[in-house]
Amino acid sequence: MSSFTDSLKKVLINILIILLVSGLLGFLFLKIYLPMQTKHGETVSVPDLSGYSFEDAVSILDRSGLEFRVSPDSGFSTDEKPLAILKQIPAPNEQVKTGRKIYLTLNARNAPMLKMPNLVNTPLKNVQEILSNMGLERGDIIYVPDIGINVVLEQKYRGVDVPEGFEIPKGAKIDLVVGDGLGNQILTVPNFVGMDEIDAEFLILGSGLRVGQKSFVENDTVAVGIVFRQSPPAEMQVKTGELIDLWISKDPNL
Repeated sequence: MSSFTDSLKKVLINILIILLVSGLLGFLFLKIYLPMQTKHGETVSVPDLSGYSFEDAVSILDRSGLEFRVSPDSGFSTDEKPLAILKQIPAPNEQVKTGRKIYLTLNARNAPMLKMPNLVNTPLKNVQEILSNMGLERGDIIYVPDIGINVVLEQKYRGVDVPEGFEIPKGAKIDLVVGDGLGNQILTVPNFVGMDEIDAEFLILGSGLRVGQKSFVENDTVAVGIVFRQSPPAEMQVKTGELIDLWISKDPNL
């Protein structure tokens, strides 16, 4: 009987030892080993990288213990420099584990090209929506005498007329020549022949007219830069805002 009791005690002691060792190992696994492997509880706040250059963003992520990956789809914004950060995933201030990859969308180096829409004869109130939908901006509005009030007469980019379909960069500012509704007045066309190009332009604008196409042509009998022909001709009766085309003597060496 005593032998049986001793054997039972040994078995119970071994079971107890096994349970204690198992519990200790479980504790060590859950509280020490597993957190070390998963970095449980070690989180960082994602920094806000919006507007930073790519180099600065990489440096900030490195100091935060985070990694990065550049999204293959870039965006474009005229308000940011090339390769600036436009978007990030995860969002700023989100709590993530150290070593987490942050996906970055960069601003393109060059603006994508767009085809210019036709704004001529479009009411000014509709132009803003058209430009915004195209990714373009409205520039200066230049009012000229014309019977069509607040109707676009010309569309310009960097001072040059741009026809429909002409390629311009996204974000470009489009200046608009718009009628002021006073184009029903009748004017007599002044004589611009013999005038310097600049003086002729000032007189055209000062007369309530508009400068039309300027053609530079070699002329052996007229000094360089002088107007030698115009259309409509002098003394013709026209409405305010009429386009005046000029032919100007060109330097033969150019």
